[in-house]
Amino acid sequence: MSLENLSCQKSFGGWHKRYKHRSKELGCDMTFAVYLPPQAEQGGKLPVLYWLSGLTCTDENFMQKAGGLELAAELGLIIVAPDTSPRGAGVPDDPDQAWDFGLGAGFYLNATEQPWAQHYRMHDYVVHELPAIVEAHFPASDKRSISGHSMGGHGALVCALRNPGRYRSISAFSPISNPMDCPWGQKAFSHYLGEERSRWREWDASVLIADAAEHLPLLVDQGDRDDFLESQLKPQALSQAAKSAGYELTLRMQPGYDHSYYFIASFIDDHLRHHAKALK
Repeated sequence: MSLENLSCQKSFGGWHKRYKHRSKELGCDMTFAVYLPPQAEQGGKLPVLYWLSGLTCTDENFMQKAGGLELAAELGLIIVAPDTSPRGAGVPDDPDQAWDFGLGAGFYLNATEQPWAQHYRMHDYVVHELPAIVEAHFPASDKRSISGHSMGGHGALVCALRNPGRYRSISAFSPISNPMDCPWGQKAFSHYLGEERSRWREWDASVLIADAAEHLPLLVDQGDRDDFLESQLKPQALSQAAKSAGYELTLRMQPGYDHSYYFIASFIDDHLRHHAKALK
C-alpha cells in the first residue's frame, strides 16, 4: 500500500501530516490525517487514538479546530483522523444533494443496499483497513482507542461495541446515541441498510450496549444548548441502555455548550487523558 503525502506541518514538536491512498474497502481514493508527537522520532511504537468526525466534515476539522495536539504531544499519543465518507468519481451521493446523507455522511457502517454497498463501507475501513495502514507506515502500536463527534460519536461507539478486543477505551462528543429513533439515523439507515428495521439494530449504540461483550472505559460529553439534543442526539437513550446493562458510562451534560468545535476544544483534554490512561 503506497501513501501520497499531501501536506506536512510541524506542531508542538511533532508533525501533522495528510495522506492520500487507494482504499480497497471503499473502492476509491481516501484522505486521512495523522498527528505524530515528538516521541515518534525517539524509537518504539506509540498508542493511537482514532477520531471520527461528524456530518459534512473531512479529516481536517479535528486537527485544525479541536486544540488537542499540544496535549497529544505531551502524552505521546498518535491521533488519526479519516474522512467521513468515500469520495470521488463513481461514488454515489444524495440525489437531492442534502448535507445529511451521501458524501460527507457515511455514518461509519457497511451499506448493504444499492447503489451504496460498493463504496459505503466506512465501518470496515475505520476498524480494519486504516489501522493496518497506520501500523505499517508509522511507529504505531496495536493499542487503539476511538472517539468522535456527532455522527462520528455514533461511529466511535458502534466500532468499539461491535469489535471487542479492538480498542482500549471509547469517548464521544454529542453522539447520535439512538440513530434508529432520530431523523438523521432513519434517513441514513433506510438508504444504506434498507427498510427492514431489524438490520438497523446492528448499528445502533443504544441497542448494542445491552449485549456488549466487554465493558470499556466510556466518556460522553453533551452540551445542554445543543440545537440537535432532543431531536437527533438523545443521550438519555444511551444512558438508560447502559444503566440497564450495567455498563459504566460517564455522561456529562455541560451547561451552556452547543454542537460546535468550541465545545470540543473546551473538553478535548479530558478525553485525551481518558484515553491515555487506558492506553498505558
